[in-house]
Amino acid sequence: MPRWLTFGREHVAVVAAVGLIGMIWAVWVLFGARTVPIATAVPSPVVSEAPTPAPSADAASSPDAAPTPQQTIRVHVVGAVVTPGVVSLPVGSRVEDALAAAGGLAEGARPGELNLAAVVVDGAQVVVGDRDDPGGEVRGGDATGGGAAGGASGAAGGAGASATVDLNTATAAQLETLPGVGPVTAAAILAWREERGRFTRIEELREVDGIGEKTYARIAPHVRV
Repeated sequence: MPRWLTFGREHVAVVAAVGLIGMIWAVWVLFGARTVPIATAVPSPVVSEAPTPAPSADAASSPDAAPTPQQTIRVHVVGAVVTPGVVSLPVGSRVEDALAAAGGLAEGARPGELNLAAVVVDGAQVVVGDRDDPGGEVRGGDATGGGAAGGASGAAGGAGASATVDLNTATAAQLETLPGVGPVTAAAILAWREERGRFTRIEELREVDGIGEKTYARIAPHVRV
């Protein structure tokens, strides 16, 4: 047998080494060449925010946005009060509030049947009588107040102005419709008429107890003889 066909231990070792390397390479190819999955990024959904609506003009002008300041009225208080003049009062005030704002009734005041509970309005005038010209009245607006030493209300005065009252035939109730005339003054007129017989002139009202120049000036346009 030729020499080159003879295998020795060296040849077997070489063949074994080569075979081992081949097996190792085959294992690496088998397991190292497996497909590795590649993660794919998933796009996040885009969320759009709705724009915040701007406040409307109506909301900006609502009462809650700007509170309305409390309204006031001005009332003229004259006559027998401590501090006559124009006073400022909240809307809805009454005659008694106007008198209090004017310092209250003065000494010698004779408001008669002035209605202290009457509501006064802007521009009204509250008149308070004294010993010489007793009575009280609210003039202007819708407020009404009792009048004279017996007082007549401002509304009653308006009613009396629509028709004149005959001083010689009028009853006490008819006389009380006159401005500045209440039960006491009406009774005084009837007493004068009973004593003297009848009125011949309107000016004779000045002779009746309790009727001064101011009260006479208010009564005269609404009576006849």
